[in-house]
Amino acid sequence: MKLLSEDDDLNPASSMINLVDVFLVLIAALLISIAQNPLNPFTAEDVTVIKNAGKEDMEIIIKKGETIEKFESTGEIGGGQGSKAGVAYKMADGTMVYVPE
Repeated sequence: MKLLSEDDDLNPASSMINLVDVFLVLIAALLISIAQNPLNPFTAEDVTVIKNAGKEDMEIIIKKGETIEKFESTGEIGGGQGSKAGVAYKMADGTMVYVPE
């Protein structure tokens, strides 16, 4: 009965409950951000991510199923140095047009 009549401001356990709530919200936010990441390892989708497009340090990350491949524009790609060669456009009728730079 002593705990029922005790003032809440003096009870140290009440502040611990607030900390637990804050950590639960933080954990939920982190889980949501992991689930929305395009390279999420738990999805079976095929994804291609291009970082720094058109720049010298461009990276291409390809995820097919559970395998992830990473290509860098300054690293080895197909046995040689890689760089941007041009732009490809898909037309309304489905044909592809390549424009070299």
